[in-house]
Amino acid sequence: MKTRVSPWLALPLLLLAGCPDGGGGDGGFIAGGVPVAYVANTGPNELSAYTINGVGALIDAGTFPLADVPASIAVSPNGAFAFVGTNDGIYAFTVNATTGALASVAGSPFSSANTFNAVTISPNSRFLYAVNNSGTVAAYTISGSTGILALVGAPSAVGTTPSGVAVSPNGSFLYVSNQGSNDVSAFTINGTTGALSGIGAPVAAGTSPSGITIEPDGQFLYVSNSGGGGNVSGYRITTGTGALVSLGTAFPAGTTPVGIATPGRP
Repeated sequence: MKTRVSPWLALPLLLLAGCPDGGGGDGGFIAGGVPVAYVANTGPNELSAYTINGVGALIDAGTFPLADVPASIAVSPNGAFAFVGTNDGIYAFTVNATTGALASVAGSPFSSANTFNAVTISPNSRFLYAVNNSGTVAAYTISGSTGILALVGAPSAVGTTPSGVAVSPNGSFLYVSNQGSNDVSAFTINGTTGALSGIGAPVAAGTSPSGITIEPDGQFLYVSNSGGGGNVSGYRITTGTGALVSLGTAFPAGTTPVGIATPGRP
């Protein structure tokens, strides 16, 4: 069973001048001094764009149509691009640094005829990773000047019905929660090419793992298990190898948890 929560919100975090770059997730950036937020709407198949004012209110910055149903959205940590996984490929947009408005990237959507349940971007904004409902994760390079995506080799096999994907804060490892096979797949990331290499067999999770997150220090990973009464599986990330080691008995949560986040991480 595929779980989808709508609408999806992507909120790039504004960094003050002089602060170091964000370390992971959808990242933080300075967009001409204006922080922005994007919402993926499954009803009309469109994106809503907003700027955020000084008291936190969202100011309409326009809507941008999609040709198919959005499932997830990610903004590059450098604030230059936004990417949307849909039922028919990955839509790519450039971000106007002053207004937050979006403009379609040439060639978008990429890898059409594929259903992408989740997308994420490496901390250095060079690579995008997307999980396909068919049971694979694909790696792409992101052109720093145009936002055009280029597939890196063949997609890598994961478990059944992958639902979430996360990159470690140091950009070295990638993890996929597999809702159908009740496990988590792990990969190393080639820092030069973005290519993925599997780390052993998938590690067992709870029932129907959906959301996935890594805490900011990159030591621990958590997945929310939407079945079996609802709980959270925790893992230690082995330094150097990225292998996952279970923290033991799952932590209790509410009924049917579908998402999980840690500070600065989706």
